[in-house]
Amino acid sequence: MKILVIGGFLGSGKTTTVLRLGRDFSNAGKKVAIIVNEIGEVGIDGDVISKYGLQTTELTSGCICCSLKVNMKTTISLLMKDYKPDILLIEPTGIAFPQIIRNEINLMDLKDVSIQPLVTLIDGSRFKQLMKEVKHFAMRQIIDAEVLGINKLDLVEKIRIPIIEASVQQLNPKARVVLLSATYEDEHWHEFVKLLFGEGAEEILSEKRDTELKTTIPGIQMVDRATGEPVEYDMNSINASGVTSYATEYNIGDVSTDNARSVVRNLIETIKAEVTKSSPEFVGHIKLFMESETDTVKANLTAFDKDVTYELIPLGNAHSRKLKILSAVSNIKRDRLISIVNDAVEDNLRAVNISFAHNSHAHQETS
Repeated sequence: MKILVIGGFLGSGKTTTVLRLGRDFSNAGKKVAIIVNEIGEVGIDGDVISKYGLQTTELTSGCICCSLKVNMKTTISLLMKDYKPDILLIEPTGIAFPQIIRNEINLMDLKDVSIQPLVTLIDGSRFKQLMKEVKHFAMRQIIDAEVLGINKLDLVEKIRIPIIEASVQQLNPKARVVLLSATYEDEHWHEFVKLLFGEGAEEILSEKRDTELKTTIPGIQMVDRATGEPVEYDMNSINASGVTSYATEYNIGDVSTDNARSVVRNLIETIKAEVTKSSPEFVGHIKLFMESETDTVKANLTAFDKDVTYELIPLGNAHSRKLKILSAVSNIKRDRLISIVNDAVEDNLRAVNISFAHNSHAHQETS
């Protein structure tokens, strides 16, 4: 079994990349399992990946790297015993240190397992903002990686690409830096897959496919370039990230896909506007999905100046309808974030006469 850990800050494109790899390997006849760790007790990405038919085990009791080491070992052991995957893809929350997760897997001494190069994805379209809003945390993720994928290349001005590439390489001279857009199949994607899987990449790159997804280095001492002072890191990655998070879900009544689209659009735009009032240049990830009678409408937002992206996913079999929201935002008070999310949801659902019941889930905050 090959194990690949794909890290990166919130909204860097981890889920899209994991989903793309999972689908490609599955189409090539390989058994793929995915472990998703999301902040809070409400899982969104795991649900989305499962809707595409991939085996998913979701860990939601906090940060994988600081409180779920035993559960991770148990989860991997059970997957190997009961499912026997050829490929295991692990997607940590965007406020985790992937290196710590990879180190823990190494210590498990698993048989017949190869651990692939550690990947950190970087949203190229937000690189400047990340270095401003969550600089030290993002730098730690970059310095820990063996492969640095500058993602969302299609959203970056061409003149800025070599500047970002040089800056990332300077932060971690030992890593391989690759450019990619996880939603496109081109030479960049092929290079990325080959770098991760070597000869094993040929089996998923040999056939032409639908290319559109509808859908620490130990002991290193970092120095703040502005002050020249050493930077110390809290090993609890949630605290170190400088991001406040809140995740929650609602049981909702029946709603048509058209109405769900309208509600989701209004809801995330309302949250964006209110969050921006408290944190004018926020980065992070606000994502939600709402299940209609036939489909799931999903929305994503990664920064104050970014557009919201939407996906429509076939619902599959579901006996009840849910609305799930995960918000993780820089430089905002937790009680304020909770108020923004809950008020926005309830006001928007009432406005269109959709019945709802709130299932509140708390998650540890950061200051």
